[in-house]
Amino acid sequence: MGRIKLFMVLSLTVLVNLDGSAQWNSEAMKLAQVMERVSQFYVDSINDTEVVERTIVHMLHELDPHSSYLSKEELEQLSEQLEGEFEGIGVSFNVLDDTIYIIRAISGGPSEKVGIQAGDRIVRIEGEIVAGTGISTRDVQRLLKGPKGTRVDVSIQRRAVKGLLDFKITRDKIPVFSLDASYMVNDHIGYVKLARFSHTSVDEFEKALKALKAEGMKDLILDLSGNGGGWLPVAVELADHFLSGNKEIVRTEGTKVPDRKYQSRKTGLFEDGKLVIMIDGNSASASEIVSGAVQDWDRGVIVGRRSFGKGLVQQPFYLTDGSMIRLTVARYYTPTGRLIQKPYEDGYEEYAFDLINRYNHGELSSADSIAFPESQRFNTLVKNRTVYGGGGIMPDYFVPMDTTAYSDYYRRLISQGIFNRFVLQYVDDHRDNFLETYPDFKIYNKKFKPSTEQMDELIAYAGQEKLTFNEEEWSVSKDQISLLLKGYVARDLWGMDHFYEVFNPSNEVFNKAVEILENPSLHNQKLAKVEN
Repeated sequence: MGRIKLFMVLSLTVLVNLDGSAQWNSEAMKLAQVMERVSQFYVDSINDTEVVERTIVHMLHELDPHSSYLSKEELEQLSEQLEGEFEGIGVSFNVLDDTIYIIRAISGGPSEKVGIQAGDRIVRIEGEIVAGTGISTRDVQRLLKGPKGTRVDVSIQRRAVKGLLDFKITRDKIPVFSLDASYMVNDHIGYVKLARFSHTSVDEFEKALKALKAEGMKDLILDLSGNGGGWLPVAVELADHFLSGNKEIVRTEGTKVPDRKYQSRKTGLFEDGKLVIMIDGNSASASEIVSGAVQDWDRGVIVGRRSFGKGLVQQPFYLTDGSMIRLTVARYYTPTGRLIQKPYEDGYEEYAFDLINRYNHGELSSADSIAFPESQRFNTLVKNRTVYGGGGIMPDYFVPMDTTAYSDYYRRLISQGIFNRFVLQYVDDHRDNFLETYPDFKIYNKKFKPSTEQMDELIAYAGQEKLTFNEEEWSVSKDQISLLLKGYVARDLWGMDHFYEVFNPSNEVFNKAVEILENPSLHNQKLAKVEN
């Protein structure tokens, strides 16, 4: 039965055309025959499913960097991010010291409705002890997620309450937000941080924009740094909010699928105010569609560092076992005709290490290290300015990466998860005191600064986690660590919005964006018309 499954799955995988019809040919039959012989005669026992999946992964891997295979489990996780919701109990949690800590109950979700609170510890799920059992984050997700309308029983340990508290929670649809933050920087500049382009992103953006306008927003900073993309139609709809009239936003071209042109069609919520978009080397795909359209139409100023350079369009094809392949079927071009996809002819490894190579070549510290061939120079559609294609969006204002506060001690503190675990524990131990001293975020942001004692506690905790203290490196990174501590505490007490409100003033790209909007000459200088 295993050989038959292997033969059929592989055949269906490699023989399905874009129109969905099976086309048997000698090359595909040859590959399927090899796989059948491996399954039937190979000297060692093999797992048919694993061999098939590895073969598919390698085959797609050889085509281009973004054609890929997703197992059923991986597809479910991706769907949660892009669809913008999942079904569960609605809590944000962390597993620390073999204990499940509730960071917060999602507003309006099932857990909040029954009284679950931040700082609660889950001891039992469905009567089974889960504390002190070595449970993983994935195990917790598996136990707490489930179809809408089903019930899960949990027993909670709450600080200052004797015994366990039992809750019966009915699962429901839980939103996964793609917008990390929105707030007023000052009396006229609004800030929106978008983490991904999911089905809910436009609704979230519109809601945030209307709220900021109600607070007096005239100019906008859209932060797409670190945004790896998502749904192309969502990027088009978001860009439409900035572009008036019937303007091209992006077009896709492929040899086996029809070319498509996407245009602005409706009256957007922000077609007139000054706009700055923040990008970096991890801004990709849908982020580059929005940035490219705004830049090509001279609608706003792009600030930061060159974006990732992903200009390939993937189409999903679902397989019979619930898995999926994402196959590149087209390339996308900005309104001026720029192909943003960076080269990948030198192989996947070279492609994967591109950001590291950019750092080694000095690109992250100097724009002069970036050379664009004459063939990749284009002129914008309104002001006739020079812009570049062939490997990401080059910002109008380049801001070098500031590494002066980084040290090996700081990197290890973050990368090993020590800092996050310390803050989680510290907030849990002092939550009531924090909220009593600082009843709202504005008071906290104005008055709180980590004390010497709190910083010493962090150092001691890191020592317990086998991170050796280095005084010289600490002195280099101390101010950055202190600000990060303040931001993480704000995040755990009031939400992600407030982390960025605390931390952004230390971000040079953000500061440059504010400077551009505060000084019309800087904004207008980059959007000045170039006469031939």
